[in-house]
Amino acid sequence: MTTMKRTRRCTLPLLAIGLMCSANQVVAEEATARPPAPSLSRPSSATQPVDARGFIRRWLVLEPISFSGRLIESDVLKALETKPLKSLDDVPREGDIVDQNGAPKWHALETVRYNVNLYHFAWALSKPTSNAVFWAVTTVDSPREMRDVRLAIGSNSASNWWLNGERVVALYDDRQTVIDDGVSKRLKLKKGRNVIVAAIVNGGGATDFCARFLDANDQPITGLTVSLQAP
Repeated sequence: MTTMKRTRRCTLPLLAIGLMCSANQVVAEEATARPPAPSLSRPSSATQPVDARGFIRRWLVLEPISFSGRLIESDVLKALETKPLKSLDDVPREGDIVDQNGAPKWHALETVRYNVNLYHFAWALSKPTSNAVFWAVTTVDSPREMRDVRLAIGSNSASNWWLNGERVVALYDDRQTVIDDGVSKRLKLKKGRNVIVAAIVNGGGATDFCARFLDANDQPITGLTVSLQAP
């Protein structure tokens, strides 16, 4: 007589393996998560005045886009031909995703310092900090029309800047951020909302930028209000 052996399947080891895999996945995800940028936070109000020295401290910043050229004018301008905005007086919304490689997203940021630390921004998101283009947009409300003002900026490294759709100042080559390193020609601020667009191009290492307006006597303008809403 043939004896049939009954095989009992044990699912416990498989279940244990599954739990171990899930636990390992959670640990791996926690290991790759990074703390938020120490110098940046999400805005907590609809508007913010420029600071006591006139610096604009609230911006919409796009996650970095890859850049493979040099920091000379021709390479930078070529890299900026593909823009993440429909027009250079356009204001995106926080969370908007751009149809480019990597599907970068816009983030609303407020800096505790006079400058926006893009290295902190990208590192916290596990994004590249070098060989990258960072786009930034903000709006500035003026209580009245102001003539003969200048947009004064600094950037690490190269950068191009637009006011209400017009390119007004640019810096090139590998450089550190210096306050008022680049100053535009005499401009007019409209009464009400004015749109600033910037593109900062970094080769390697630290990267940041700063911006403010100077009056006809080259003194900082402090009576302006910053908002991230479209005009």
